[in-house]
Amino acid sequence: MDKFKAMQTFTRIADEGSLTGAARVMGASLPAVVRALAAYEAQLGVRLFNRTTRSLSLTEDGRQHLERCRQVLAALEDAEAALRAEAAVPAGHLTITAPVPFGQMYVAPAVTRFVARYPDVRCSVVLLDRMTNLLEEGMDLGVRIGWLEDSSLVAVPLGEVRRVVAASPAYLRRHGTPKHPRELQDFNCVRRVDRPPSWGEFTENGRKFRVPVSGNLEFNHVVPAVHACIAGAGLGMFFSYQVAPYLPGKQLKIVLERFELPPRPIHIVYPHARLLPVRTRAFIDFIRGDITQFMPERTPR
Repeated sequence: MDKFKAMQTFTRIADEGSLTGAARVMGASLPAVVRALAAYEAQLGVRLFNRTTRSLSLTEDGRQHLERCRQVLAALEDAEAALRAEAAVPAGHLTITAPVPFGQMYVAPAVTRFVARYPDVRCSVVLLDRMTNLLEEGMDLGVRIGWLEDSSLVAVPLGEVRRVVAASPAYLRRHGTPKHPRELQDFNCVRRVDRPPSWGEFTENGRKFRVPVSGNLEFNHVVPAVHACIAGAGLGMFFSYQVAPYLPGKQLKIVLERFELPPRPIHIVYPHARLLPVRTRAFIDFIRGDITQFMPERTPR
């Protein structure tokens, strides 16, 4: 017995509410549908329908089995569609959102390389330093840094980043290197105007604590804050990817590493969907490899 065909026949009878209706929709003869249902019930060892000369209704076993059949058939349809999609060329419009600094450094270049490979895809990149609601704001994909709370989104890991304290070697030579986060109160700290006065969180012996700091420079954006630290203005707290380009040339040095909080994950997220468009699946596959290539998962200690 072709179980797939039997499931299709069974669900069609249930959908149409009659053997005759199912036969008409399926383009089969009524006797063939009757035989198929009888054989399926015999194979299962249960009665799926209560049948009289005038009515047809699902039994309790039939109702339970119908739901399972629908799930199986939907999964098979998705699998077939995915296989067909493998041969399709990605095309259409894709909107991606990401945090501003990370988007500038990694997501936007990745998108540029992606459209060079798939010129039939048109991408819109929206960089925002706030959490976006993908569905309400019409976004296909979003890059998130940190622990996710929205369980309605599918999350694909891209890597992780640390929260680090960094300064120029010249500044550290002049003023010394802090050995403990509480010593930061004695240093000039470059801060963000949109950040709380406590500036940074640290951990010691499994316990988190915050340190109040002060300084004579504040910025509302991370790039000038990084540049100020390179120029020797003081110590700053940044994501590791934001200072990574300046470590090999010793323009910046990371300090207080043993007091860092656990790394924060990076994900690309999208709303739940039975079947993603080819362009969306292609971009997810592409950026996973691209990010790994151009951004180490963790800044070397």
